[in-house]
Amino acid sequence: MGGGAEKSFASTAAGDITTPKDREEDVSLTDLKKRMADFAKERDWDQFHSPRNLLLALVGEVGELSEIFQWKGEVPKGLPDWKDEEKQHLGEELSDVLLYLIRLSDICGIDLGKAALRKLQVNAIKYPVNLSKGSSKKHNQIVNSSFPATTTTANGGGSSIEDGVGVSHDGV
Repeated sequence: MGGGAEKSFASTAAGDITTPKDREEDVSLTDLKKRMADFAKERDWDQFHSPRNLLLALVGEVGELSEIFQWKGEVPKGLPDWKDEEKQHLGEELSDVLLYLIRLSDICGIDLGKAALRKLQVNAIKYPVNLSKGSSKKHNQIVNSSFPATTTTANGGGSSIEDGVGVSHDGV
Protein backbone atom coordinates (compact mmCIF):
# COMPACT_ATOMS: atom_id res chain seq x y z
CA MET A 1 0.00 0.00 0.00
CA GLY A 2 2.77 2.38 0.77
CA GLY A 3 6.14 2.55 -0.84
CA GLY A 4 7.41 -0.81 0.32
CA ALA A 5 6.38 -4.32 1.11
CA GLU A 6 2.99 -3.54 2.64
CA LYS A 7 0.50 -6.17 1.46
CA SER A 8 -2.90 -4.54 1.71
CA PHE A 9 -5.21 -2.24 3.61
CA ALA A 10 -6.76 -5.35 5.11
CA SER A 11 -3.45 -6.39 6.72
CA THR A 12 -3.40 -4.55 10.02
CA ALA A 13 -2.30 -5.15 13.55
CA ALA A 14 -4.78 -7.11 15.66
CA GLY A 15 -7.33 -4.84 17.27
CA ASP A 16 -6.50 -1.98 14.92
CA ILE A 17 -9.86 -2.07 13.14
CA THR A 18 -13.23 -3.19 14.41
CA THR A 19 -15.45 -5.05 12.00
CA PRO A 20 -19.15 -4.49 11.38
CA LYS A 21 -19.80 -7.80 13.17
CA ASP A 22 -18.04 -6.39 16.23
CA ARG A 23 -20.23 -3.29 16.01
CA GLU A 24 -23.33 -5.24 14.94
CA GLU A 25 -24.16 -2.96 12.02
CA ASP A 26 -23.65 -2.85 8.28
CA VAL A 27 -20.62 -1.06 6.90
CA SER A 28 -21.13 1.84 4.51
CA LEU A 29 -18.98 3.18 1.69
CA THR A 30 -18.66 6.40 3.71
CA ASP A 31 -17.38 4.49 6.71
CA LEU A 32 -14.88 2.55 4.61
CA LYS A 33 -13.73 5.74 2.88
CA LYS A 34 -13.07 7.40 6.23
CA ARG A 35 -11.30 4.35 7.61
CA MET A 36 -9.15 4.12 4.48
CA ALA A 37 -8.21 7.79 4.72
CA ASP A 38 -7.37 7.42 8.42
CA PHE A 39 -5.40 4.25 7.74
CA ALA A 40 -3.30 5.92 5.07
CA LYS A 41 -2.81 9.12 7.08
CA GLU A 42 -1.63 7.24 10.19
CA ARG A 43 1.03 5.53 8.08
CA ASP A 44 1.98 8.65 6.08
CA TRP A 45 0.94 6.90 2.87
CA ASP A 46 -0.97 9.79 1.31
CA GLN A 47 2.24 10.68 -0.51
CA PHE A 48 2.04 7.36 -2.38
CA HIS A 49 -1.70 7.41 -3.10
CA SER A 50 -1.84 9.17 -6.44
CA PRO A 51 -4.67 8.13 -8.74
CA ARG A 52 -2.18 6.33 -11.00
CA ASN A 53 -0.57 4.38 -8.17
CA LEU A 54 -3.91 3.39 -6.71
CA LEU A 55 -5.20 2.30 -10.11
CA LEU A 56 -2.13 0.13 -10.71
CA ALA A 57 -2.50 -1.40 -7.24
CA LEU A 58 -6.18 -2.07 -7.97
CA VAL A 59 -5.29 -3.79 -11.24
CA GLY A 60 -2.75 -5.93 -9.38
CA GLU A 61 -5.38 -6.97 -6.85
CA VAL A 62 -7.84 -7.82 -9.62
CA GLY A 63 -5.10 -10.04 -11.03
CA GLU A 64 -4.73 -11.79 -7.67
CA LEU A 65 -8.51 -12.22 -7.54
CA SER A 66 -8.47 -13.69 -11.05
CA GLU A 67 -5.80 -16.20 -10.09
CA ILE A 68 -8.16 -17.73 -7.54
CA PHE A 69 -10.59 -18.67 -10.33
CA GLN A 70 -7.96 -19.54 -12.91
CA TRP A 71 -8.18 -23.15 -14.11
CA LYS A 72 -11.34 -23.88 -12.11
CA GLY A 73 -13.74 -23.68 -15.06
CA GLU A 74 -17.27 -22.55 -14.31
CA VAL A 75 -17.92 -22.27 -10.60
CA PRO A 76 -21.44 -22.63 -9.16
CA LYS A 77 -23.00 -19.85 -7.13
CA GLY A 78 -22.25 -20.07 -3.44
CA LEU A 79 -19.04 -22.02 -4.11
CA PRO A 80 -20.39 -25.23 -2.55
CA ASP A 81 -17.27 -27.28 -3.31
CA TRP A 82 -14.79 -24.74 -1.98
CA LYS A 83 -12.94 -25.19 1.31
CA ASP A 84 -13.34 -22.58 4.04
CA GLU A 85 -9.72 -21.47 3.50
CA GLU A 86 -10.41 -20.88 -0.19
CA LYS A 87 -13.48 -18.80 0.60
CA GLN A 88 -11.54 -16.81 3.18
CA HIS A 89 -8.78 -16.12 0.65
CA LEU A 90 -11.43 -15.05 -1.89
CA GLY A 91 -12.92 -12.68 0.70
CA GLU A 92 -9.51 -11.14 1.35
CA GLU A 93 -8.85 -10.53 -2.34
CA LEU A 94 -12.35 -9.16 -2.93
CA SER A 95 -11.78 -6.84 0.03
CA ASP A 96 -8.46 -5.63 -1.38
CA VAL A 97 -10.18 -4.77 -4.67
CA LEU A 98 -13.03 -2.98 -2.89
CA LEU A 99 -10.73 -1.03 -0.59
CA TYR A 100 -8.46 0.14 -3.40
CA LEU A 101 -11.50 1.13 -5.46
CA ILE A 102 -12.92 3.15 -2.57
CA ARG A 103 -9.56 4.81 -1.93
CA LEU A 104 -9.13 5.63 -5.62
CA SER A 105 -12.60 7.15 -5.83
CA ASP A 106 -11.91 9.23 -2.70
CA ILE A 107 -8.58 10.51 -4.01
CA CYS A 108 -10.26 11.40 -7.33
CA GLY A 109 -13.12 13.21 -5.57
CA ILE A 110 -15.80 10.81 -6.82
CA ASP A 111 -18.70 9.87 -4.56
CA LEU A 112 -18.68 6.17 -5.41
CA GLY A 113 -22.11 5.47 -3.93
CA LYS A 114 -23.77 8.23 -5.97
CA ALA A 115 -21.82 7.24 -9.08
CA ALA A 116 -22.94 3.62 -8.70
CA LEU A 117 -26.59 4.62 -8.26
CA ARG A 118 -26.37 6.86 -11.32
CA LYS A 119 -24.80 4.03 -13.31
CA LEU A 120 -27.70 1.75 -12.34
CA GLN A 121 -30.13 4.39 -13.64
CA VAL A 122 -28.22 4.71 -16.93
CA ASN A 123 -28.16 0.92 -17.31
CA ALA A 124 -31.90 0.72 -16.64
CA ILE A 125 -32.41 3.02 -19.63
CA LYS A 126 -29.90 1.15 -21.80
CA TYR A 127 -31.32 -2.24 -20.86
CA PRO A 128 -35.09 -1.97 -20.40
CA VAL A 129 -36.62 -5.10 -18.89
CA ASN A 130 -38.99 -5.72 -21.79
CA LEU A 131 -36.07 -5.82 -24.27
CA SER A 132 -33.30 -7.27 -22.11
CA LYS A 133 -34.87 -9.89 -19.87
CA GLY A 134 -33.09 -13.20 -20.30
CA SER A 135 -30.75 -11.78 -22.96
CA SER A 136 -27.00 -11.20 -22.81
CA LYS A 137 -27.04 -8.88 -25.84
CA LYS A 138 -25.25 -5.56 -25.55
CA HIS A 139 -27.41 -2.44 -25.57
CA ASN A 140 -26.48 -1.68 -29.18
CA GLN A 141 -27.80 -5.09 -30.23
CA ILE A 142 -31.28 -4.55 -28.80
CA VAL A 143 -33.84 -2.15 -30.19
CA ASN A 144 -34.21 0.72 -27.75
CA SER A 145 -35.17 4.10 -29.11
CA SER A 146 -35.32 5.67 -25.63
CA PHE A 147 -31.52 5.73 -25.20
CA PRO A 148 -29.52 8.56 -26.82
CA ALA A 149 -27.04 7.99 -29.59
CA THR A 150 -23.51 6.97 -28.72
CA THR A 151 -20.15 7.93 -30.04
CA THR A 152 -17.29 5.57 -30.76
CA THR A 153 -13.80 6.33 -29.55
CA ALA A 154 -10.55 5.59 -31.33
CA ASN A 155 -10.09 2.38 -29.36
CA GLY A 156 -13.51 1.11 -30.43
CA GLY A 157 -15.23 1.78 -27.12
CA GLY A 158 -18.32 3.90 -26.89
CA SER A 159 -19.44 6.62 -24.57
CA SER A 160 -22.83 8.07 -23.98
CA ILE A 161 -23.45 11.58 -25.18
CA GLU A 162 -25.94 11.96 -22.33
CA ASP A 163 -23.62 11.54 -19.39
CA GLY A 164 -20.54 13.37 -20.60
CA VAL A 165 -18.16 11.11 -18.67
CA GLY A 166 -18.39 8.03 -20.81
CA VAL A 167 -20.48 5.07 -19.85
CA SER A 168 -18.99 1.73 -20.71
CA HIS A 169 -21.11 -0.35 -22.99
CA ASP A 170 -20.66 -3.54 -21.05
CA GLY A 171 -23.86 -3.49 -19.06
CA VAL A 172 -22.13 -2.59 -15.82
